[in-house]
Amino acid sequence: MSYNFLLDLALILLSTKLLGLLTRKVNMPQVVGALLAGLILGPACFGVLQETEFITQLAEIGVIVLMFTAGLETNIKELKNCGVASTVVAVIGVIVPLIGGALLGHFSSVGGETLMENIFIGVVLTATSVSITVETLKEMGKLNTKVANTILGAAIIDDVLGIVVLTIVSSLSGESSNVALILAKIFLFFVFSGVVGIIFFKLFSMWFSNSQKDLRRYVIVAFVFCLLLSFLAEKWFGVADITGAFVAGLILSGTKRSHYITARFETVSYLFLSPIFFASVGIAAKLDSMSVALIVFSILLVVIAILSKIVGCFLGARITGFNNKESIQIGAGMVSRGEVALIVANKGKALGLVSDVLFGPIILMVVVTTIVAPILLKLAFRDKNHPAQEPPKEENPYDGKLVDPYDGTLIE
Repeated sequence: MSYNFLLDLALILLSTKLLGLLTRKVNMPQVVGALLAGLILGPACFGVLQETEFITQLAEIGVIVLMFTAGLETNIKELKNCGVASTVVAVIGVIVPLIGGALLGHFSSVGGETLMENIFIGVVLTATSVSITVETLKEMGKLNTKVANTILGAAIIDDVLGIVVLTIVSSLSGESSNVALILAKIFLFFVFSGVVGIIFFKLFSMWFSNSQKDLRRYVIVAFVFCLLLSFLAEKWFGVADITGAFVAGLILSGTKRSHYITARFETVSYLFLSPIFFASVGIAAKLDSMSVALIVFSILLVVIAILSKIVGCFLGARITGFNNKESIQIGAGMVSRGEVALIVANKGKALGLVSDVLFGPIILMVVVTTIVAPILLKLAFRDKNHPAQEPPKEENPYDGKLVDPYDGTLIE
């Protein structure tokens, strides 16, 4: 048995923290430093760290916990109020990148050889990974805002639309996927989540209603529920596991113990899981044999990926009543592609719609948009009148307080 994974973890945790502190010194989110740490130590630069199954699986748990805590901290009423806006933002935010990517593939010398291959380049650009955005908004104290809720809602709808578009393209390319069946499974997931959520919420609330203590068993049961819903979303309904995790967090966000549960998960996420997830994005970057034409294509792909999301989501936000600044913030929050685009690209590779030559530029696009997204968010939320003012932090009743390790009660 090899114990190299222990050294890998030590390097990831140390490098992400050090570079995170450096990026914070230049007034940038720490998550940018964590992403750069994976890129610098990974195969793209020094090759000290390699992508392993262990790191990949830990990173997946990390993003699940990240989205679960995002759901826990989300105001459901505000999310409902943003439902129409999120839908419009998601739809236009999918259409514009789809067209932009397809046109790039068509007119580029290294693009796809068939119409479906060019369309699939656009399909890859439709993806949105909101996990990086969530961490950045939390760091800036802006997670529980109307703009943030619109981004979260749009990301969920975007995920569903991405599955639908991917299924349609797969079917047209000769894959035997049934579009109607996929749509039915997506619909059933939200029905299933609603029914199970109501039942679990009532049982969970009844369980601790007679207790005045915050016990660790609540956190364990909450995490079990999160993992089960994430598994069922991916395995039974074909919906991303992170969507299941976010929905699980939403269900528990209305309970009286939500702050206690959130505090516990934020500790393990900050200490261990989140750095591994962010670093894994950079570690996954492998850029071999890039010709001049491919480099030009990669640059154009990155530019179109960023601009198409910002423009599409900006238009959607403006249509639904947001002002220019808020619309830019929403567009910036939807830029990151992350693991979602990699999943879509792998599917296209399996179907023969993405060649090995184009896989490098796609990975580069994923890494760059993931790094750029938090920087753009920071700039979009910057207050020109008070540039040095720290954003207000969201209140947490457990911040700065001691908790008894045995029964979870507060020590005054």
